[in-house]
Amino acid sequence: MINAEHLTKRYGSRLAVDDVSFNCRPGRVTGFLGPNGAGKSTVMRMLCALTAPSTGRSLVLGHPFRELRNPGHQVGVLLDASAQHGGRTGREMLSVSAQLMRLPAGRVRQIVDHVGLTAREADARTRTYSLGMRQRLGLAHALLGDPQVLILDEPANGLDPAGIRWMRGLLRSFADAGGTVLLSSHLLHEVEAMADDLVIIGNGRILAQGSADQLLAVPGTRVQSLDNDGLLAELIAAGHAADATSDGVSTGASVVDVGRIALAGGIVLIDLRPAEAFGLEELFFDMTAQHGRDEVAA
Repeated sequence: MINAEHLTKRYGSRLAVDDVSFNCRPGRVTGFLGPNGAGKSTVMRMLCALTAPSTGRSLVLGHPFRELRNPGHQVGVLLDASAQHGGRTGREMLSVSAQLMRLPAGRVRQIVDHVGLTAREADARTRTYSLGMRQRLGLAHALLGDPQVLILDEPANGLDPAGIRWMRGLLRSFADAGGTVLLSSHLLHEVEAMADDLVIIGNGRILAQGSADQLLAVPGTRVQSLDNDGLLAELIAAGHAADATSDGVSTGASVVDVGRIALAGGIVLIDLRPAEAFGLEELFFDMTAQHGRDEVAA
C-alpha cells in the first residue's frame, strides 16, 4: 500500500508539486502518467524519502519510508537505471546490496536469472551495459529483497519488444501475488495493457485518478436502425442527448433505454452496443493538452 497525502514541493518560488494525494493498493498496478516536467519524478522521490516535501506526507505499508526497518525487504525502488557504478560488475553491485540487506549469497544468483541477465552479462562491468541491460539490473535491485511494494520510474525505457513483454508479465505476476506496483512510463500502450488504476498529473497537480476501466469508459450507446432519422428524433423527444453519425446514432442513453424507445416507436434496430471506450493515449492527451511542453515546428 502507498499513500500520498497532500504532497507539495516548492523550489524557491517554483511550485513543482501541488497538493498531490492518491493511493496505490495491493494486488494492483497503478500507472502514474504525465508529460515531461509534470512532477512525477519529484512525487516518486518524496515517496522514497529522497526529497523532503514542503508540506504533506507519504506512507508506504503504513509508515513513512524513513521509518521502515531494512526497507529493501519491503519496498523495491528503481528511479534511475543509469545511476550505477560503471567500474563494478552487475553481480558485484547486487552482492553489496544483498550484504546490506542481510540476504543469503544465493539470492543474487536467483535474481540475476529472474531478470534475464546471463552469467556473462552479470559478470561484465556496468559501463559496458546497454540501456536495456541497465534496466534489468535496476529491476534486479528492486526485486532483490523480495519486497511487497515496487516504485518504478520508466522501467521499460531501453527495453526491446521482447523485454517490454517480459517486464509486463513480471509486474502483472507481482501484483497478482498481492504486491503493490506504482509505475511511471511514457509508453502509454504498455501502461494501458497492464495498469489497473491510473493517476494522471500535469503542472504538479492531479488531473484525474481512478480505475483504468472507470477512466477509459465512455458512457452511452452506438446504434444503427432502418430509420436513423426517426430514431434520433425519438431519442431527443425522450430527453436524451443524441447525434447523427456517419452510420447511425450516438447517444448518452443506455442500451436498454435505446431498445425500449425503438420498440415503442416501431423502429427496427440492426446494431446496438455500448460506446467504445477511450484509448489511454486519447485520454492522456485530452487531459494533459494544456500542461505539456509547446512543440516548436522545425
